[in-house]
Amino acid sequence: MAGTLYLIPVPLGPVDPASCLPPDTLAVARRLDCFVVERAKTARAHLKAMGHPLPIQSLNIAELNEHTPAAAIDALLAPLRAGRDLGLLSEAGCPAVADPGAALVMAAHRENIPVIPLIGPSSILLALMASGLGGQRFAFHGYLPAKEPERSQRIRELEKTARRDKATQLFIETPYRSAALLDALAAALAPDTLVSVGADLSLPSQMIRTLKAEAWRGQNDAVRDRLVVFGIAVQDVPVPKS
Repeated sequence: MAGTLYLIPVPLGPVDPASCLPPDTLAVARRLDCFVVERAKTARAHLKAMGHPLPIQSLNIAELNEHTPAAAIDALLAPLRAGRDLGLLSEAGCPAVADPGAALVMAAHRENIPVIPLIGPSSILLALMASGLGGQRFAFHGYLPAKEPERSQRIRELEKTARRDKATQLFIETPYRSAALLDALAAALAPDTLVSVGADLSLPSQMIRTLKAEAWRGQNDAVRDRLVVFGIAVQDVPVPKS
């Protein structure tokens, strides 16, 4: 009988895992000794913080990231085929959501291997919940182009989609480009388009605000060098101007 693939969320930053992961999630992580992770060094730190009872260096940890060739994924299922349970960890948040671990989950499904997602923080859902932009219809787009004019062109395309579909558009940016992206949003969007910023979600430094695009002009220090999930929507609702 095959083992079970557990999708184990991790904190979104340097906080006590017990502050954002329920006891059942921590209990599963602590009993497993086989893991597939995005980066071994980070995963070892997560597992140590979770209170794993075994010496961390004794754990069976394999990497799956953007550099992993598709042909190598099949071999990562070996513990599951042998009847051993396996844990999948991302760098932060939920595995297999905007994460290369999705390829392992699909490989498990092809072989009828049980997959169990565990409860933990998702930056995308936390940002959507707190944005006020509405979650009835939404789309997540990952990273936008890093350079102009492609970035502003993509922003205007997403604004058109938000207006046409009445759907919230979500995307992320690396910390060192967050300030530049907020400037681009403020400049490229219509003044009344709503822009939500969720920075350092679930961390002590968390900041969440939704304002009209024009109100974000000159405010890029609010997101500089911070992990941010951005959202835009076109709605006829009253919001603060500043």
